[in-house]
Amino acid sequence: MHISLAAEKIAQIGPLPITNSMVMTWIAGIVLIVVAFFATRKKSIVPRGVQNVVEMVIEFLFNTANEVIGDKKQTKKYFPLLATIFLFVLINNWLGLLPGVGTIGFNEIHHGEEVFVPILRSGNADLNMTFALAAITIISVQIFGIIAIGFFKYSGKFITFKNPINTFVGFLELISEISRMISFAFRLFGNIFAGEVLLTVIAMILPYIAPLPFFGLELFVGAIQALVFTMLALVFIKMAITDHAEEH
Repeated sequence: MHISLAAEKIAQIGPLPITNSMVMTWIAGIVLIVVAFFATRKKSIVPRGVQNVVEMVIEFLFNTANEVIGDKKQTKKYFPLLATIFLFVLINNWLGLLPGVGTIGFNEIHHGEEVFVPILRSGNADLNMTFALAAITIISVQIFGIIAIGFFKYSGKFITFKNPINTFVGFLELISEISRMISFAFRLFGNIFAGEVLLTVIAMILPYIAPLPFFGLELFVGAIQALVFTMLALVFIKMAITDHAEEH
């Protein structure tokens, strides 16, 4: 049994290597586009089928976001990013549990040893993917903060020379923003990669029946991780757009 932390390359397009997790991420994007198409193709006042399911999810996410932000108008500004993050992470997590993902592939020689390379691998089991998602989220938070309270007020949280204490606190705030990005990436990657390894090991020891309870557990974990990632992004946005000087 071969377990790789890094995503494996399965193809090459010019200078661009194509990895198995990259392909899975593309599939997740296509799934979201297809679902959105069928959910909005024949919209009706009384939703049915796919439209009903999608509206239930969107309504739950919007109400949750609105409870944290506390302003419906403000919530509408940030909701598209939050909903996209949740759905993209969720679909990526669940697609990684489909039969054939991680089990269908080919053998290749790696450092003189024959190893198995799966054609498909969960997108969030690749640290590059989770780090990119974390970077987009944290950068968006900074942009939202600047737009909401102004560049100088917002940057004053990180860079200020009023007194040594405020300067030190600003430096800690800057380090905190960087650490958020790192923790975001590793939290999601660690949970999904651990689940992937668990299912692989259980399937090798006791195939067919034994992995079934763990598949149910991983479905739950995938949904929770998507919700946790989104809620943390929501809280960070709320903190960024709040002018603490005006509160006091």
